[in-house]
Amino acid sequence: MNNVYDIIKKQISEHKVVLYMKGDAKFPLCGFSGRAIKILAMCGVKDVFTVNVLADDNIRNGIKEFSNWPTIPQLYINGEFIGGSDIMAEMYETGELQELLKNI
Repeated sequence: MNNVYDIIKKQISEHKVVLYMKGDAKFPLCGFSGRAIKILAMCGVKDVFTVNVLADDNIRNGIKEFSNWPTIPQLYINGEFIGGSDIMAEMYETGELQELLKNI
């Protein structure tokens, strides 16, 4: 499993909610990552698998290529790329994010 895409695929297939972020849920290292964690908490998500992209440059660059999305954080739900913190906030405002997360 040396290919970074294989690692990412494994992470998003083994966990229902995956957040690629700077830092971790208890100690986010950027405002956008902190905002993403808060939004997930407001949706009642208790079990989020976080990946600190600052700990591994291969993951940090690989996730951007994998999703074709240039920024961190990145949220995956049930293996599907959702977006970053701005998209999460918009989806939260409309109730769409809560709907996606209600059975998780």
